[in-house]
Amino acid sequence: MDPSTDAASADAVAQRLFGAVLGTVDLMSTFLGDRLGWYRSLAEEGPATPPQLAARTDTDARYAREWLEQQAVTGLLHLDSDGAADERVFSIPPATAEVLTNQHSLNFLAPIGRMFGAVGPALPRLLEAYRTGDGVSWDEFGDDAREGQSDANRPWFEHQLADALAGVEDLHRLLARPGVRILDVGCGGGWSSIALGLAYPTATVHGIDIDAPSVSMATDNAQAAGVADRLQFSAGDAADLPADRYDVAFAFECVHDMPRPVDVLTAVRKSLTPGAPLIVMDEAVADSFAPDGDEVERLMYGYSLFICLPDGLSSRPSVATGTVMRPPRLREYAEAAGFGEFEVLPIADFSFFRFYRLS
Repeated sequence: MDPSTDAASADAVAQRLFGAVLGTVDLMSTFLGDRLGWYRSLAEEGPATPPQLAARTDTDARYAREWLEQQAVTGLLHLDSDGAADERVFSIPPATAEVLTNQHSLNFLAPIGRMFGAVGPALPRLLEAYRTGDGVSWDEFGDDAREGQSDANRPWFEHQLADALAGVEDLHRLLARPGVRILDVGCGGGWSSIALGLAYPTATVHGIDIDAPSVSMATDNAQAAGVADRLQFSAGDAADLPADRYDVAFAFECVHDMPRPVDVLTAVRKSLTPGAPLIVMDEAVADSFAPDGDEVERLMYGYSLFICLPDGLSSRPSVATGTVMRPPRLREYAEAAGFGEFEVLPIADFSFFRFYRLS
């Protein structure tokens, strides 16, 4: 190989990784601003000096100053007036406020900082797991990951799910039928169940999740949304579901996390009335592996490396799916669980997700 060509390639790799370092600094600084309430204070209470922001949020002024300066240098905040270090006034531009404080916006990305922020304390456990083949459970990642996952999908469920389902006519007719009974497997913080309950007011929805703190969060969210009378949440294993109970089931972004997905899918199939469908929403990755993947592939492998694959391996035996569950893999699970039909639904532009119908 020509040494000059090799040097140019090394320079390109080094430049790419340096850009990744800067991106990591941005992401982790947004984690601080989100969790300490600094973005929300600037958005709701207006511009502030470092001491003012610290006083509003019960945090330290010196740390607040360093963060405000870094945020202005990186371009996420605006310097309104200069002066002595503690007299500088900073504000949050509307675009930054939307992306980092508006939990109803489709552009809300603060939860991604929480998800990857949760990885930090777990890194020693992850290193050990990578050596031994052990796992790191969702519960070990804690509330930052749990709430990050829930809040990341919330705007899409709130604003897009009803229209997406209405675009599949036969499914919409089923869901609109008076008294329809809906099962939401792996309901997490409950936003999918709430969206279903709001879109179909004559339906009853049962959300189930293995993670008890998520179920508690879902119950509170349903109460606040005013749909608690038609939504029921329970903590437990979907393998224990009753037979012939539900008219339609959903599994939103959870099948790839399951250590034993065939067992769960089999139990869900048996819990459905004859011929009733299971709708699976999972990552819209490519049909097959290839190098130099697109941004969706790169992001999903990131989630898989640090969260989903370790979680899937935390309970044995495990098929160790990982986040990058390609359509042929899900089809294998569906067939092994006894589903005879498998199709991709015509729902496009729904974040990073693809919808499947199993029946």
